[in-house]
Amino acid sequence: MAEESKEQTVDLQKLLEAEKKRSEDYLTRLKYLQADFENLKKRMDRQIEEVKSYCTERLVVQLLDVQDELEMALKTAQQADSAQPLIEGVQMTLKKLRKVLEQEGVCPIECESGKVFDPSCHQVIATIEQDGVEENVVVEEVRRGYRMKGKVIRPSIVKVSKSPKSLKSQKEAEEREQH
Repeated sequence: MAEESKEQTVDLQKLLEAEKKRSEDYLTRLKYLQADFENLKKRMDRQIEEVKSYCTERLVVQLLDVQDELEMALKTAQQADSAQPLIEGVQMTLKKLRKVLEQEGVCPIECESGKVFDPSCHQVIATIEQDGVEENVVVEEVRRGYRMKGKVIRPSIVKVSKSPKSLKSQKEAEEREQH
């Protein structure tokens, strides 16, 4: 009988050890799942913040076109020496629009002549052959570009310099391809 109870005790200890291992395994799994859940939650929070940050982008891009048209109207009115009240009204409207865009985190891309072409924020519309000027340098800004909270939402449209040699070699290459 003593041996029987020893065997039962040994069996119970084995069962207890097996259950301990199983519970430790479950606890480990639970900890991993909890960590995964926390990471998922953090990632979702970051994505929500990013979406919030750029949710007005479509509207802002449309407002930039309005700003361009107001600037052109103002420039034309000033050159034509037309009615001063019209000029002042357009200036006030343009000032308000710029303030709204600024509050949304929109700022113009600085694009002066002589600045090196940057494909991440410039779009080339034409190349101009110029002697004595480095290649791929902005010669003229045709339309202003804008960033919204650091992201380019509309690239600047620019004209870029090309050296006469590179234009000739480009034309020769095109002619060779045609033959």
